[in-house]
Amino acid sequence: MDSLMIKGGTPLRGVVTVSGAKNAVLPIMAATLLTQEKCVIRRVPELSDVRFMAEILQSLGVEVKLDGEVVSLRAARLKPIGNYELIRKMRGSICILGPLLGRQHQVRVSLPGGCVIGTRPIDLHLKGLKDLGARITIENGYVDARAKRLIGADIFLGGRAGPTVLGTANIMMAAVLSDGVTTIESAACEPEVVDLAYFLSKMGAKILGAGSPTITVTGVKELHGVEHEVIPDRIEAATFAIAAAATDGEVTIQGARPDHMHAVLDKLKDAGVKVDRKGFTLTVKRGGRLKPVDVTTLPYAGFPTDVQAQMMVLMALTPGLSILTERIFESRFMHVAELARLGADISIEGPSAIVKGGRPLSGAPVMASDLRASAALVIAGLAAKGTTHVNRIYHLDRGYEKIDHKLAGLGARIERVNQE
Repeated sequence: MDSLMIKGGTPLRGVVTVSGAKNAVLPIMAATLLTQEKCVIRRVPELSDVRFMAEILQSLGVEVKLDGEVVSLRAARLKPIGNYELIRKMRGSICILGPLLGRQHQVRVSLPGGCVIGTRPIDLHLKGLKDLGARITIENGYVDARAKRLIGADIFLGGRAGPTVLGTANIMMAAVLSDGVTTIESAACEPEVVDLAYFLSKMGAKILGAGSPTITVTGVKELHGVEHEVIPDRIEAATFAIAAAATDGEVTIQGARPDHMHAVLDKLKDAGVKVDRKGFTLTVKRGGRLKPVDVTTLPYAGFPTDVQAQMMVLMALTPGLSILTERIFESRFMHVAELARLGADISIEGPSAIVKGGRPLSGAPVMASDLRASAALVIAGLAAKGTTHVNRIYHLDRGYEKIDHKLAGLGARIERVNQE
């Protein structure tokens, strides 16, 4: 199993290019199940989650060709049952449920896995599909969904922690081939949902309101193949921006979408970080002394839960008291214990982490618990004195394309080590 060995204390400097968004490409790959024609997706990041999704689609009968940042898919003939062992490993795989039901009117897929960051039920997905007319049973770890036909309906997707992103994606994909009009209320507004809606619209779907809490889908008879370029990964861009500030460096981030990052960029500016924006390029550096800020994670366009751990590292380096409150996932503070091993002073009070910042960090062996915790530990290692070993980086490879190479290109002393 690979780990990262990081010799900290070197400011990051240089230029880095953002990859395509993992959270956009996975549902878009699933959406190709809705047509028999060939689809081509560009700016696809080289990630283990993408490879898993390709294998899942192949197990369903899809012809998949991976060629660098381009993926070609053709779902001419499909099987209704997804590979249990593949699907259970990755939560994002649940997004095959909607398109398979929409096209074939029957589907059997295993309950999904993924990062251990708290309960993430798919009850809202199933509720929405039932509203469209599906009969659903769950047994032996599988979801079995069937419908003679799907009929447009008014569907409410609000949950305890706000709208569901993958649930919104699933219902949109199921509804595009249904009879009549579907209205999704309390829909997720994330850019990744908008990108999926744009992809579906290019295929011939009729979708209005993507990016707002109300999405209207008018069913059509069939969809056709298209070519599409995935949006940049806003979480990766935010991670590099925070890494630049944490190491007191200066990094130019190319190919970003600053208009997808307002909440993060606003908090960085409040923290004393200087962010210069020119089109799709961000240049990030410290503007002077760092200042503590309070952060509360919220559904888009609020501060993203996927950047909470990285921001916590920056606050651990910032003199003063800051409070980070997690409102999306109840178990997303598992990185706190590992940051403490590096010298951070952080305590947990209910849904909040209280950070007493300003203490120097020192290198130590640490263990990654999930994807974004991995990124946070890497940033902490870059800022710490001495050597940090980040173990279980398979989490990191799920969502960051060649992050060790990108960081090395910015001057980081980082090395991937095979411990087998």
